[in-house]
Amino acid sequence: MYHPSASVARQTAGSATGVLDSRSGSWSDSRNDSRGPDSEAFLFQRCTWCGTAMYHRLLCPVCQGSDLRTEPSAGTGTVRHSTVVHRNTPAARNVSLIEMAEGFVVRGRVIGPPIGIHSGDRVRLSTAKDPVRGEPVFQLVDEPYRAWS
Repeated sequence: MYHPSASVARQTAGSATGVLDSRSGSWSDSRNDSRGPDSEAFLFQRCTWCGTAMYHRLLCPVCQGSDLRTEPSAGTGTVRHSTVVHRNTPAARNVSLIEMAEGFVVRGRVIGPPIGIHSGDRVRLSTAKDPVRGEPVFQLVDEPYRAWS
């Protein structure tokens, strides 16, 4: 069995931490950014070999490549799945899977009544990292319209 030396393992861990840390770089985006200049950037990774977008990975899930570049996200997406959680919280909260415009899926929370968030709703990033749970927080872009059923 092969065991790398401690210096190699420490060097690898340090480089991966820099890639995944959202505070490590400053991004100047030429697009119109509605979050403001002092807000945190929401970063994701893209494989340089196959172009797959992913969130917080060490290897590409498609080609297993380790050459990943970090890019800023526009912060818009679509709710793919949402569920209401009653456990370990004083009040009900929602946990949602958001498919971002760049093509990756992230787990986060959508602001609003937990029962009023449905698949297909468009969302926009509100906070890159919730101070309590450490997950991104989104808000609905449009007020949901639900026809009488």
